[in-house]
Amino acid sequence: MSLGMVVLLSAIAFAQDGKKFPDVQLKTMDGKTVNTADIIGKNKYTFVSFWATWCGPCKREMDAISEVYTSWKNDYGLEVIAISIDDVRGAAKIPALVKQKAWEYTILIDGNASLQQILNFSSIPQSYLLDQNGNIIYAHSGYSPGDEFQIEDKIKK
Repeated sequence: MSLGMVVLLSAIAFAQDGKKFPDVQLKTMDGKTVNTADIIGKNKYTFVSFWATWCGPCKREMDAISEVYTSWKNDYGLEVIAISIDDVRGAAKIPALVKQKAWEYTILIDGNASLQQILNFSSIPQSYLLDQNGNIIYAHSGYSPGDEFQIEDKIKK
């Protein structure tokens, strides 16, 4: 990654710090409407990752998070929410993929990309660490093996 890209990604991450995570309505895998304000914060840290069924790095990130999710939940009380940006056709594949991968965290769908537009990002995976009040304390774009350990370091702080 070029130095310019690192500076840009750092600026994006810094610009998000301290900002309240948006309050929007998303869909569950079974089509129910959920408001982000009802599930984010609530006196617990939350890791939110945006992904899609067609995104290889996203699925690798979600697999890596799946491996540490139980310890994050037990050690830090952290909740993980994976928000798909798949369109209707891609969203139809989500339940089978989640079952195959045995991802145990909450899966939501931002089918009209409203949350993606509010947060103003274009590439995925895009992830956010939120404090107990739903404020963004860390933002990260992309995935490289081991990113989950950097995220855990942020959680510990």
